[in-house]
Amino acid sequence: MEAFSLDDPPGLSTLAPQRRAVPNDPANPANPADSAYLADRIAMRLGSARFRRDYGLRYAYLAGAMYRGIASPQLVVAMGRAGMLGFLGTGGMSLDQIRADVATIRSQLAPHQAWGMNLIAQVADDAMERATVALYLELGVCAIEASAFMQVTPALVHFRLQGLVQQPDGTVICRNKILAKLSRPEVAREFMQPAPERLVARLLAEGLVTEQQAQLARSVSMASDICVEADSGGHTDQGVALVLLSAIQRLRHELGCDPQALRVGLAGGIGTPEAVAAAFIMGADFVLTGSINQCTVEAGTNDVVKDLLQDIDIQDTAYAPAGDMFEMGAQVQVLRKGVFFPARANRLYMLYNQYESLDELPPAVRAQLEEKYFRKPLTDVWRETRDFLAGCGRQDELAKAEASAKHKMALVFRWYFGHSMRVAITGDTAHRVDYQIHTGPALGAFNRYVKGTALENWRARHVDRIGRQLMTDAGALMLARLTALTAEQGT
Repeated sequence: MEAFSLDDPPGLSTLAPQRRAVPNDPANPANPADSAYLADRIAMRLGSARFRRDYGLRYAYLAGAMYRGIASPQLVVAMGRAGMLGFLGTGGMSLDQIRADVATIRSQLAPHQAWGMNLIAQVADDAMERATVALYLELGVCAIEASAFMQVTPALVHFRLQGLVQQPDGTVICRNKILAKLSRPEVAREFMQPAPERLVARLLAEGLVTEQQAQLARSVSMASDICVEADSGGHTDQGVALVLLSAIQRLRHELGCDPQALRVGLAGGIGTPEAVAAAFIMGADFVLTGSINQCTVEAGTNDVVKDLLQDIDIQDTAYAPAGDMFEMGAQVQVLRKGVFFPARANRLYMLYNQYESLDELPPAVRAQLEEKYFRKPLTDVWRETRDFLAGCGRQDELAKAEASAKHKMALVFRWYFGHSMRVAITGDTAHRVDYQIHTGPALGAFNRYVKGTALENWRARHVDRIGRQLMTDAGALMLARLTALTAEQGT
């Protein structure tokens, strides 16, 4: 954290934290206006000054991307206007929709206000990943959140190298920033180092980068920033923040990376001022929130889902198989309260491991799946799946299903995961028990934090106000702890 000075210029706002006063709490002295001013000044100094300067931010506070525009253009715009950074949730979107959303964001933000786009790893569709990057370069997108990557890919290298510029004094700068969201040290190592030379050579041969860019690539890391993702909503490795953050920070030191140029922040479990303050005390250069933002006015999901989410507690989530990596056993963290999805998804995964084909399913089990889970015969589900794959040109998947009855069963079971996501996004109340809603316990903690305040109802929750309040209350909390420590030393 930077040194703090009371001589700093006045803050942009002195809105007092919206929380109930606690008797004898040093964060609530006799003059609340002075307390709010000081807490806000501290909030604006938390994290890395270089990070804030590079992105043009007031606070080192980010809102991460959420699938299919749940992190919507409105969310990104609200964050940018408030001096924070939001990433558009482009996963599952068409290129045309992405183009339209970029135009919307640009039309509502000033040139100096920050915004970014998500780039999700496309393990089974490299062409889509590369096409998305090509679109970003065409549109002049300068900041991306790279998520779910297990290794550096040609698309990421293409984006990074296209932004390389050498100044007259020889300094190399990169206008294209990659924030890599990850939870494994071996993945962090790849992003902390320069682009793999084999990938650079491949892009050079394809004419996608210049000789100069290929040369300059050796002097910059693949990522501008690393976001350490602890246990979170959606895809998760269930990592522990205290363990992960310190391990990645130490790796940065071991590799000799400049901590000013390669920042390390924290995501996962960030939903209260205490969590924000703890992240910065551990040396995080920024914090990134996720779950708490989908229960806001700006989130691109429906009111039914938001009504469910605003009442959850910290124990109301569960782990379920990830539909996109069903056979691998990867997991997502989802809402448990009020829905059957996690129980049903885990049952499907158990059946997949227990049987070799749909024909092996006991009659009673098959009847239950058709009546309760799919609400149609499994033969109809396969027909829909087959037609979808044929329409997408996925002949390889069809051929594999014809050759393997177990793979065919996996594709049929995966239909349920896509269906459960769609009905949650559209708010289909007839299928409410099947909603697949990615969220973590941070939202339950946030709900407790705002209970009894104006933000208890999600209709009053705006992402920028939440960000400002969490940062300001974290500043007040740190001031209170410092005051208490100072008082103890004086006794």
